[in-house]
Amino acid sequence: MTIQHPWEVVVVRHGTRAARRSDVFLNYAFYGEDDGPFTLDYFLWVLRRGGEAIVVDTGYSAAGALARDRTVLIDPLEAVRRLGIDPASGVPVVVTHAHYDHIGNLGAFSSSPVHISQAEMDFWTSEVATRPLFSHFGDQEEIEQLRLAQAEGRLRTFSGEQGIADGVRLIEVGGHTPGQAMVMVETAAGRVLIASDAAHFVEELERDMPFVSMADVPQSYRVLDRIRAADAAYVLTGHDAGTLDELEAFGEPLAGLAAVIGRQS
Repeated sequence: MTIQHPWEVVVVRHGTRAARRSDVFLNYAFYGEDDGPFTLDYFLWVLRRGGEAIVVDTGYSAAGALARDRTVLIDPLEAVRRLGIDPASGVPVVVTHAHYDHIGNLGAFSSSPVHISQAEMDFWTSEVATRPLFSHFGDQEEIEQLRLAQAEGRLRTFSGEQGIADGVRLIEVGGHTPGQAMVMVETAAGRVLIASDAAHFVEELERDMPFVSMADVPQSYRVLDRIRAADAAYVLTGHDAGTLDELEAFGEPLAGLAAVIGRQS
């Protein structure tokens, strides 16, 4: 599909973490490979077109980073501001899933419509979400921001697929979380699939190695198949440390921290 006014996708690396391969791949011992160091990066994405913008995920908060020993490279809110966006301005926000590193600063977007799949909202506001295998990646204080958006009439839920703007489509896939979503964006450089944590790493896609935390393991394999078959010029995984190296550097005011696809003139 070609649209008259394509978007620009800005990929912002706001955090990083040093880990081990066995920390990030599910049942890593099954592969019969030596363990070793592994780096995860943390991203948010900003879609821009003229005076329009859409923020895809809001990164982790300072408190969330401290509680889990994550490195903050730039405050996600500062990154958004450097892109000319006031978080309180009502800019639309997409929540691909409700883990701490994707909704950590949602409260600052106090006037924004918030798009999230209905299945994701239902799960994280249920009692099961407080069980240890899920709560490690969730944060009930941050989930309260989703409840607040709902109470204020700002929550926009969907199921399956939904367009939220010309050239921007949300795709619910599940797997990693019950309502994990991806975002397909039309740019001048081609179609961009923001897989987010539907696929954390390029290696996950290339070697069929699911991430350590999967709500539905069979579905996670189906989602990897779907991503590999996607009609997209670019696939952006959620935590791959090599992401910025493969793309055009954004430059100032986010030098070294961001890349761009389909740069607007």
